[in-house]
Amino acid sequence: MEAFLNFFETMPTWQKLAWIFICLSFNWILEGGFPLFSLNYKKWRHAGVNLVFLSCSMLINVIFGLLTLGIFTWLATNQFGLLHLFELPIWAELLIALLILDFVAQYFVHYLLHKVKWMWKFHMIHHSDSKVDATTGTRHHPGDYILREVFSLGAVVVTGMPLAFYLFYRIITIFFAYFTHANINMPVWLDKALSYVIVTPNMHKFHHHFERPWTDTNYGNIFSIWDRMFGTMVYDDPKKVKYGLDVLDDSLDENIGYQFKVPFDNTIKTDY
Repeated sequence: MEAFLNFFETMPTWQKLAWIFICLSFNWILEGGFPLFSLNYKKWRHAGVNLVFLSCSMLINVIFGLLTLGIFTWLATNQFGLLHLFELPIWAELLIALLILDFVAQYFVHYLLHKVKWMWKFHMIHHSDSKVDATTGTRHHPGDYILREVFSLGAVVVTGMPLAFYLFYRIITIFFAYFTHANINMPVWLDKALSYVIVTPNMHKFHHHFERPWTDTNYGNIFSIWDRMFGTMVYDDPKKVKYGLDVLDDSLDENIGYQFKVPFDNTIKTDY
């Protein structure tokens, strides 16, 4: 187990970039062969727009990466955090770390991004995509992504987890970011069965419906247990979903300049 985790801790940058490419390509191919919706759009142009947001996120990642290394060094030196309070098998500690990270850095901050007005303005860019596919998983305004990183580091400090745990978590979230947004027509029996444990493509599609209350459901990223525990879970026929946001102009969803300015446009309604 330690050798397995050490692989992620020593993983070179090119392998991390390759993993992003592999996950995106895998889901891109699946949605091409088994689409849920026949989306009438220029797929490569749409991907190009969303990859601009990915490039911003990767730059932020580099900056936070430097800060993260300092935090992990401090945690290890001072033996700070919940995981230092008791001795458990390494697999159990890893599972606890994954659950806490998924709750704090995904479910909880995602909930706040919908409920706090100024945070929602940043998160609207993710929901403004009217052609949801695998690349939508990369579509986050820099302000949105920074908030997620802050909560992620908060979870790291609280748990005192080693760097390998955190990097393993990041690798998993990359896959789920593309998988849950992919325009995949999964068999209902399979999708629903998996949704009792993990977030699935059909389950996440309701979150991208253009109006509430569906927009404010299914906040999870990896595990679906948080939505079930806190009553934010919904499951229905995904073909009822209409993408986009009812307070934004769908025709501008690929206008990068407009999308970057949305959080600062006071004329845009937030329904709060």
